[in-house]
Amino acid sequence: MKKILTIQDISCFGKCSLTIALPVISAMGVETVILPTAVLSTHTMFKNFTVKDLTDQLLPITQHWKNEGITFDAIYTGYLGSAEEIEIAKEIFRMFKTDDTMIFIDPVMADNGKMYPAFDENYAKLNAGLCGEADIIVPNITEACFMTGTEYKEEYDEAYVLDLLHKLAGLGAKTVVLTGVSLSKGKTGIYGLETATGRTFQYQNDRIDASYHGTGDLFSSVTIGALMRGYDLEKAFQIAADYTARTIEVTMENPDKPWYGVDFEATLPELMQMLK
Repeated sequence: MKKILTIQDISCFGKCSLTIALPVISAMGVETVILPTAVLSTHTMFKNFTVKDLTDQLLPITQHWKNEGITFDAIYTGYLGSAEEIEIAKEIFRMFKTDDTMIFIDPVMADNGKMYPAFDENYAKLNAGLCGEADIIVPNITEACFMTGTEYKEEYDEAYVLDLLHKLAGLGAKTVVLTGVSLSKGKTGIYGLETATGRTFQYQNDRIDASYHGTGDLFSSVTIGALMRGYDLEKAFQIAADYTARTIEVTMENPDKPWYGVDFEATLPELMQMLK
């Protein structure tokens, strides 16, 4: 059985970060080891949430694992809350990276043309450096623009996307994949580039007029899970895109209207069928 280490915060209520990654990747038949960077009572869309920073625990925990001879087939990073955590993630890569270890980075820091309130341009530069150590990175267009110093555009063409991909490739990752790419009306999806060969690939779904917290975490978790299950890049991203879209549809049909996250629990059986 493959084993993934995922480094993210954990929101006890709210369906995002580790509360998505752990159950979803585990359900895909991949052992999931978690390294919480912080514990939050809820995710940040709620008011008056509590938070306990765990930055000072990250290296003691991972050093214990190293002493125990624990190894990983992949390391997957999501939201990292500070510059210090980015540097620690790099150190963890050095501790556990082998020729057979996949480094998968979702550089969570921005969306819709704006940086998240806690971050600044220096944080984007540090995240760009982290991405340079990855096998696969999956920024959205906003994050890609901040990391490459590119002007953000709401409307764009394929040439703009390809320029962003090549700039991202210059950071050093082996495969760069832009998420949230829309090249035709009513569609959205991914556009990827394998840096060594220059080969590109893309996949599109129908755009769903809804937005939920944690869908990016769901997409990334399913992608890395599928890769560990042996699917190739294009198929892994296709499964993740289709499953995320289906989960949004099911959530929209829920009469309780769970605004705080998607009903991935209800669609996990469908994910198992996709993996067959």
